[in-house]
Amino acid sequence: MSTTGAEGGTAKGLGHRTSSAVDGRQSGSSKLGSLATKNHWHEWDALKMKDGVLHRKWVKADGCVKFWQVVLPKELRARLIQEVHDGVANGHIGNSKTLSRLRQGFGMRKDVREWCKTCATCNAKKGPAKKGKAPLQLYQVGTPMERVAVDVTGPFPAIAAGNRFILVAMDYFTKWPEAYPITNHEAVTVAEVLVNQFFSRFGVSGELHSDQGREFEAAVFRECCQLMGIRKTRTTPLRPQSDGIVERFHRTIVQELAEYCSEGQTEWDRKLPLLLMAYRSAEHEATTFTPARMMLGRELRFPLDLVTGRPPYEEFPVASSDYAVELQQRLEEVHHQVRGHLKCAGESMRRYYNRDARAVKFKVRDLVWLYNPQKKGMSPKLQSPWEVPYTIIEYGTEVTFRVRRRPGARARVVHGDRLWSIIEMATTPGAPAWRKLKTHARS
Repeated sequence: MSTTGAEGGTAKGLGHRTSSAVDGRQSGSSKLGSLATKNHWHEWDALKMKDGVLHRKWVKADGCVKFWQVVLPKELRARLIQEVHDGVANGHIGNSKTLSRLRQGFGMRKDVREWCKTCATCNAKKGPAKKGKAPLQLYQVGTPMERVAVDVTGPFPAIAAGNRFILVAMDYFTKWPEAYPITNHEAVTVAEVLVNQFFSRFGVSGELHSDQGREFEAAVFRECCQLMGIRKTRTTPLRPQSDGIVERFHRTIVQELAEYCSEGQTEWDRKLPLLLMAYRSAEHEATTFTPARMMLGRELRFPLDLVTGRPPYEEFPVASSDYAVELQQRLEEVHHQVRGHLKCAGESMRRYYNRDARAVKFKVRDLVWLYNPQKKGMSPKLQSPWEVPYTIIEYGTEVTFRVRRRPGARARVVHGDRLWSIIEMATTPGAPAWRKLKTHARS
């Protein structure tokens, strides 16, 4: 029989514990005191005293290995486990390897498991066993230019004009893309291109959505949005999925540029307009219409149309007033259909995404780990991406939270997928203060 399951209590010493066990054995279990004494009473046949120290017999499951373990008081266990697990020569080994070392003289399965789970150094590097995935939040739009996403991609090979980046603007409703080669991505440059080349052609958008790039967070860009009556929104840090429409377009446009500019890489800006034309004239999966038809009310004309002719619904009426009426009716019909298609596509995407998503259950004043891998001047391979402790001070939305690391520090708004909860629990007397924080992945 293996006797590794017994746990020590809070006795003042080994001698006192042994005498208590002897007294309990002689007087019966009804007079036993602490839980530790009860455990030792049930293991009486596996206990012995050697040189004034209490030992317990350990037998492997197959019965081939037998040896005597020292029964260590709980007051000394934290110091011993810290040396075996945290020591410089021990390398923060895992639960089973730490336990195998301690079994040579001590049986502390529960304490070792608890210590390894609460090791701040291990948790800061490894993170939770299962990463968080909050339910998908949908943002439905119903008209063109209601919401526009912007972002900058690059750098690309330098060309004669000095352009190295591409500023992308994309309408959420029609999926109409615009891409402008720019020399840099400073706030003044980005704001000037948007005003002179995008808003001047398509009108001012109701909302402008971007990531937290410096060019979009600068005061000049913020003032530009205020002057034009645009509501500026942004993603949370390290959450590109919140700006997925332009992030996905980046991949498409870079892939097409690579196909057409594999040799002449200094001419990528000249190929950009025709690649945009190809995208605008292709049917979008979510809307089932082309961006051109949704934005302009008609399909773009290609050289092939001169041979095959245009569809009947694209024939132009003789009178300009009739054309304007038909164009308005066509746009209203298309937009009505697209609203239904976008709603169905969004619900389908949410069902697929939420299959393995978990509800966010953080509360105000909860202690949490924060995933923050970007540390300047440090190698990403050697740094620990999780930081602790942060405190949740306020709810943002259903999946975003405002956190602060210490009183008086700057608060940060982060997505729930970057947080990992910490529940206070002290089970190992003598452990350092940070050891009394037991971590759990979000359920």
